[in-house]
Amino acid sequence: MKSPSFSRDELLRGLPGGAQGLVEAVARASEAVGSRVLIVGGPVRDLLLGRPIRDVDLLVEAGAEVVEEIARRSAPEDARIVTHGRFGTIRMETGETRLDLAAMRSETYSRPGALPTVSPGSLDEDLRRRDFSINALAIDLSPGAGEKRLPVIDEVGGLEDLAAQRLRVLHSESFHDDPTRVLRAARLGARLGFSLARPTRSALRNALRDGVFGAVSGDRLRREIEKCFTDAALGLDPPVALRRLAEWHVLTALEPGLELPGVSVTALRRLGRSVGAPIWRGPRHRAWVSGLSIWLAPLPPALRRRTLTRFNVRGEGAKRILGFARLRDGILRQLGRARGRGAVDAALYGISEEDLLALHAVADPAVRRRIERWAAEDRLRRVPLSGNDLTEKGLEGPAVGRVLVRVRAAFLDGEVANREEATALAEELVRRSLRRPGAAGRKKKSGGQEPKPQSKP
Repeated sequence: MKSPSFSRDELLRGLPGGAQGLVEAVARASEAVGSRVLIVGGPVRDLLLGRPIRDVDLLVEAGAEVVEEIARRSAPEDARIVTHGRFGTIRMETGETRLDLAAMRSETYSRPGALPTVSPGSLDEDLRRRDFSINALAIDLSPGAGEKRLPVIDEVGGLEDLAAQRLRVLHSESFHDDPTRVLRAARLGARLGFSLARPTRSALRNALRDGVFGAVSGDRLRREIEKCFTDAALGLDPPVALRRLAEWHVLTALEPGLELPGVSVTALRRLGRSVGAPIWRGPRHRAWVSGLSIWLAPLPPALRRRTLTRFNVRGEGAKRILGFARLRDGILRQLGRARGRGAVDAALYGISEEDLLALHAVADPAVRRRIERWAAEDRLRRVPLSGNDLTEKGLEGPAVGRVLVRVRAAFLDGEVANREEATALAEELVRRSLRRPGAAGRKKKSGGQEPKPQSKP
């Protein structure tokens, strides 16, 4: 297959806006120290496919110390530089732009599933250590190339696989060396619409037969599973990737009995489409917590717990995922019978962003519209009254929260419009609260201390 080529301007225009100047700075710094620099891997693949490029990977024909010097020379003052010495890579971040810079490397594996031992290598060795042939493409963008057309360097037949829309590993033991490549194959294949090449399917069957996932830590598995949901921003449909893992018998290899329930598929697809919507707060909500909540909810509780243990999901995240089924049933029932915006707010106020995303994905259309309106409008509205205002009126303890909830509901429903009306309603609710039997006995003494019980003689 004839290698395609690009002019230098065409290549730079294909990069994210913030990355163009940074790449040129790296190229100039590399030239100053006599080193060649290439753009490699995913960016080249996406450039050839006409897909948007998000992150940029550069390869420098130099040792690790020279690469670090190039990074320091080319990084702007506001850039954040992170060095990963074990793997010979440097990440530069400025604003929304990320650029990975690496020396050319070779890899060896001490045992199946172990992290690689990285050593200096040639360009050919660096390209051949990669996961799939379509990610082993490179373009030399050193300034010395001038105005010439820049050809795609293809040492392993990646261009042919790209044209045939297939994923092919570079040697038969690739999945033995790094079993997480199977999970990447599911995500990348789903995102691009590519299938596994026949030799790659054989390599996968052999790896599963040999139980390769038993040597992989839960942390590494979790990080790859997380990307099934966070990669939605790159166009991945999460259930398509998970369905591939199920069809390849990978899910049961990760944890016996693990499957993708059919009832979860539509909700997971909806989650993937909505996860980047501006109504959800901030870019750093944990979409993977929402995804695992939806995916695992229909499964037996014991299997859910075992799966989270296998993926090393612990603490608050695990509790949230395990508790989602009960939370879902209770809140969706409340939202289904809610009358007015105040009742919707009472059901959703204080809920985590992860649970909110998951609820939105599993809800019916009418309830989804209520969730969307609350997320976009009502949760941001501030009631013109505070807990301190109620304390000054003699109300204390849990009653403060109950009155605030009532006042907030009235405010969102339009029954009170300003501080004066909110105060009047609160005063009436306080009077009712204090007239209840036992209310006086619950009030605190002056000085803010509860009366202590008398000790027995």
